[in-house]
Amino acid sequence: MSKKLMLVLCAAALFAVSAGAQTVDELIEKNIKALGGLDKMKSVQAEKITGKMKMGPMEAPFTVVKKRPASFRLDFTIQGMTGTQAYDGSNGWMVMPFMGKKDPEKMSEDMLKNFRDEADFDGPMIDYKTKGNKVEYLGKEDVQGTAAYKMKIVTKEGNESTVFLDADSYLEIRSESKRKVQGQEMEQETTIGDWKEVGGLMFPFSIESKAKGQEGAQVLTIEAVELNPKTVEQANFVMPEVKKAEEKKAEEPKKQ
Repeated sequence: MSKKLMLVLCAAALFAVSAGAQTVDELIEKNIKALGGLDKMKSVQAEKITGKMKMGPMEAPFTVVKKRPASFRLDFTIQGMTGTQAYDGSNGWMVMPFMGKKDPEKMSEDMLKNFRDEADFDGPMIDYKTKGNKVEYLGKEDVQGTAAYKMKIVTKEGNESTVFLDADSYLEIRSESKRKVQGQEMEQETTIGDWKEVGGLMFPFSIESKAKGQEGAQVLTIEAVELNPKTVEQANFVMPEVKKAEEKKAEEPKKQ
């Protein structure tokens, strides 16, 4: 191979890398604009989202509360019992009364790894370089009749996902992710839609998720989104102290 041809090929390769990086940043910029703009997004310090989760015949009301920089809490009620999963920016914990566990306990490392990403207030694409995430543009793809831009994300935690942005609106319409659950890798498909404006920002009011290649989806229907609610305090995300056995006994109603 001649030196001249080699230089031409090297220049072409460098241009392709540069163009790819520029495409990623341009798409993210358009996504941010579609969501309402970075300034508006950064002005939101906390969010409270309420809705219903449905899977088959089972329906469960839920509340998600998020607070900057990285606090997240989910409460959901099934058959009169309320479960909680929360992350305070450092530690993750949960209460699962359906499994006979009424006391708060720490999350497993796999679950904590996922929650650290879930607690990212603005999502993994915004400020992705600063966060240590990687984003790659994979080209255009048809998503159930809609042209979409396909982008691969690998977070600092090592969690991998692929998002699809509507080629017209630049809003996310689908995602595919890989997560470890109880030591096993699981692939999940999520359809995102019914975008609505709240306080100058766009939010999806319908989220449908299922294990890849399987039937039976979990459908989230959002009923309300509150921005900067005054009731959100950092204490909401901190793991409560576990009461000692004698304290629990003292609280039990005395037999007549």
